[in-house]
Amino acid sequence: MPSKNLSDDVTQLYNHISLISSKSACVDFSFVETDYALRVEAHAPGVFRLRVLAVDKLNNEKLSTRAKVHQEMLLVREEAVSEMELATLPDDVGWSLAQGETTLLLYRSPFKAVLQRNEQVIWQSQPSVLTRLDDSAWQWTTLLHEDDALYGLGDTQQELDRRGESLSSTGLARLPLLWSTRGWGLYVNTFSPVTHDLGHQHAELYVAQVHDAKLDLFLFFGEPSEIINQYSALTGRAGQSGLAPMGLWLEAQAHQNAEQINAVVAELEEQGVCLDVLDLGVRDAYVFQADKPLLEWDAERLAHPKAFAERRFELQLAAAGRPIVLADTALFEEWEDRAWLLINDEDGCAYQHPGDEYTQGRPFGLLDLTHKDVMRMWTERQRQMFDEGVAYAYCDANFQIADEVTGRGGETGDLLRAIYPILARQALFEAYAGHKTPQEGLVISSNLFPSAQRFAWQQGPRVENTWDGLERSLKSALAVGNSGVPVQVHRLGNALADTSTMTAELYLRWLASAVFSANFAFQSAPGLLPSAFDADTRALINHWLQWRFRLVPYVLGIIEDAVRTGLSVQRSMAQAFPHDEQARLWDTQYLLGPALLVAPVLHSGIQTKVYLPAGEAWWDMRTGWRYEGGTVLDVEVGLDSIPVFGREGHMLCLGPQAQHISEFNSARLLDEVWMFGMPEHNPVVMRNKIRVMQMQGSSYIKGLEGLKILPSEGLEVKRRGAEVRISRAR
Repeated sequence: MPSKNLSDDVTQLYNHISLISSKSACVDFSFVETDYALRVEAHAPGVFRLRVLAVDKLNNEKLSTRAKVHQEMLLVREEAVSEMELATLPDDVGWSLAQGETTLLLYRSPFKAVLQRNEQVIWQSQPSVLTRLDDSAWQWTTLLHEDDALYGLGDTQQELDRRGESLSSTGLARLPLLWSTRGWGLYVNTFSPVTHDLGHQHAELYVAQVHDAKLDLFLFFGEPSEIINQYSALTGRAGQSGLAPMGLWLEAQAHQNAEQINAVVAELEEQGVCLDVLDLGVRDAYVFQADKPLLEWDAERLAHPKAFAERRFELQLAAAGRPIVLADTALFEEWEDRAWLLINDEDGCAYQHPGDEYTQGRPFGLLDLTHKDVMRMWTERQRQMFDEGVAYAYCDANFQIADEVTGRGGETGDLLRAIYPILARQALFEAYAGHKTPQEGLVISSNLFPSAQRFAWQQGPRVENTWDGLERSLKSALAVGNSGVPVQVHRLGNALADTSTMTAELYLRWLASAVFSANFAFQSAPGLLPSAFDADTRALINHWLQWRFRLVPYVLGIIEDAVRTGLSVQRSMAQAFPHDEQARLWDTQYLLGPALLVAPVLHSGIQTKVYLPAGEAWWDMRTGWRYEGGTVLDVEVGLDSIPVFGREGHMLCLGPQAQHISEFNSARLLDEVWMFGMPEHNPVVMRNKIRVMQMQGSSYIKGLEGLKILPSEGLEVKRRGAEVRISRAR
């Protein structure tokens, strides 16, 4: 959306504030000579909420039922839960609003805002920060410090630092959270389009244009991990994904039928690759019957999920079904009469979307998921597919909904396009996970939208089968993690691209990187399966798959932590080490959870470089050697290895060797513990309570009964019943 030119008279209207009233959690100001007010809330520790609204709405802000529903899609916590202390600044130039060590300064005239922590400025607006572009658009301008590196706002396969870019929230890969390495973050709470100029037009300014009748901003302060924690607590977090989906996945191609897919699965089993989940891909696996509101399987492709039942190990199914009904059917006519389909305002009839490859070009209508009865029906039908054997649902719902299309509650245009993917994914999540306590399950999707972080299992992009494609896939996962989405899984290549460029060396490097991630999926294309390579390469593939299973307890532990913190599985250097400017330059390295630094090899050859972040000590998992941070290492890495360094003070809990996730013993998930220096932190591990206590220079650990312990050099282990003592070797 293009930027608008500002006139001086509009700018001056919002240039002077006056105090109206104050409470412990809320302070109201008026914009002098206007009908608008500024409400500032201490929304949570580390969070200020700033809202611009009409003065007559301050004590009478009533939302319609539909507006409340929309707000719940954006926020899970509407009320302010913190407090602040109001004081007048010297010479009556403004006010300070303090939350602990952090203070928001609001200057009277010209109006501007400054955020301080321990009296150090970490964020400030431009004087005359607020301008109104028209009746339904606002502009907020922030001054950028030379040290501001900006992250978030959704997917990118290029530079993770977004400074210098101009982005619109209407893009399909956009998310609303922005943060800076200087310790501030910003979230614009709206479904309306937002344009972010991140120093593109003026290097020293970040300009947000919000095309909404009201302005609602959340200002965060703290480390990136603290900002993401507060953001996800505010907007919602994902449920647990469970053990089963942590195994090996195969993504089938759209044209493959059950017989062809079964042949691929059997071939993989012969090579020692035992799949846990079969993903049928984005093609609709089931559709509504022509004359009944019942879902039926695509007979040409698989007929029924039991077509994959005869396997050595259980093979769970992930399948896609879109909320559509074909236009040339009796069911379409019935639901059009009942107003259960999205409507074309121009003629009052159900809107017919052009056909696509999955409907063989036949036009279709979209279920009106804004209608509660339709939403309930679609959720119930999905629950029936779960009962029939579909373990995980696939959901991409970024339909090109035209401006003239309207939903039941009057939603149209940008609003309808924004909320429709949320409703579609919410229905699937309720069907597949919402009935469980805790809500354990996942819905797979590759499209992004506000609230995407509430649903586990984001799927990575399709990229070229090249070294550049590998790097793009990695950066996409790190960018999404910077934006508050905890899990993005990788495709091991792209079946829709040229597979002849996938060499054995590239394949192994890609696999090694994917093993040290949330998870990945093999691609069911001849050039991207292990059978495409020689025996030595296949042996190395099995080597990496063994590592994958051993890492499952740790990776799932990270995902379980995300339920509480919102932090991602793969964490960029900027997110993990915001004050290390050198680390930010190494933007293809990442932390896997809190304990492991991973530096994938993204080029041909065995020589590579690794940067170890300053202020920490790091243990090479291949050699056991210890290195001080702040250094660059030249390392030699064979195809059976990847540069991984343990963070001092942490532990890595590994599972047993396995071929299939069903081989995990729920009573004994762990097999071995690696220690990186003297343990100081409780380890991240699935469903286990291992506690570390330090006393008199030693660490005492409970929960390691029966496990093999590999201490770092210079440490010794003593077992005393259920307790393990780690101390310096004498």
